[in-house]
Amino acid sequence: MIDYARASALHGLAEFASKHSLNTQYLLEAADLPSDLLDYPDSLVPYRKIAKVLELGAERSGNALFGLQLGLQQNIAGTIGPLLYLARNSNNVGDALREIGNYFHVHASSVRIRLEVQGELALFYYDPVEGEEIASSRPIVELVLGGGLQLMRLLLGIRWQPQALLLQHAPVRDPQSYSRILGVAPQFNAPLNAWIFDAKLLDVPLSSADPELKRLVQQHLEALGRISTQDLPAHVQQVIRKFLPQGRVAIEQIADYLSLSTRTLQRYLKEENTSFNLILDQTRMAMANRYLNDSEINLTQLSEILGYSELSAFSRAFSRWFGVSPREWKKRQGQGKSRRLIGHIQRKRPSDL
Repeated sequence: MIDYARASALHGLAEFASKHSLNTQYLLEAADLPSDLLDYPDSLVPYRKIAKVLELGAERSGNALFGLQLGLQQNIAGTIGPLLYLARNSNNVGDALREIGNYFHVHASSVRIRLEVQGELALFYYDPVEGEEIASSRPIVELVLGGGLQLMRLLLGIRWQPQALLLQHAPVRDPQSYSRILGVAPQFNAPLNAWIFDAKLLDVPLSSADPELKRLVQQHLEALGRISTQDLPAHVQQVIRKFLPQGRVAIEQIADYLSLSTRTLQRYLKEENTSFNLILDQTRMAMANRYLNDSEINLTQLSEILGYSELSAFSRAFSRWFGVSPREWKKRQGQGKSRRLIGHIQRKRPSDL
């Protein structure tokens, strides 16, 4: 999945749509999204569908600034979650913004957020990945920059005084409408999208900084960034192989290891036409086949390695996999060994005996 954003990008949509007398379920389904999407905030959603929801919201409400206002009214903790924890546990504002830039691809793959200092000014950029037209659409840009304004207010409080907002697109309402909402008049048709402010603000320390918590959040984000929905079934199988010898594996354990909710893991696997139970069963069968062919392990030991708490449960699964009971398989294996030994003896020359 190359072009995606977390469903949390639409955090607060239900409340905001209701204020505009809009049906949230309609907006989601019209954009070909599940009607219960907002219950799964860490789900991966095609970016173009996020844009479609915003476009429909603007069209149906008659509010051309639907995306911008949603971005300004969202709870940013609900929107970018771990990224906000990472920012708030950085040493200062500059480090916070750089860290968000480093990991923003985990939240949205088609976007880059970056910080640049030019003399006495700092520029906090929104850059679509090259070739990603959807990510540069006006509603998406305004949604993200609205969220950026919230972030700066959260980090700096009353010290946040932007000097300018640059927008690449043309205005869809009179400039005064933007000024009333943002507190600053944007410069439209600019070469880039960015908030511009005094670079000295980057040195403002963050009193909430906790280096250990920041390290843990970084680990979480790095794990999320390595996994796409296509890669997830294989990754789940690897984790199952790791956990099976420790006891019976449950989806809750695997989801926790992957830093996902159980419901989100189930949804991801469903999108790839599989399920946790199917992967677990296939993994056990593959491991059983390997152990039986490459070792002389007994069936009781194998049952324990595969995470079965009862031998009877293992026996039923074994019969389903291989078409015979463990006892019959063991009998056939013994007969096969006898035949192979006799054949080996018959092939030897008398002088070898």
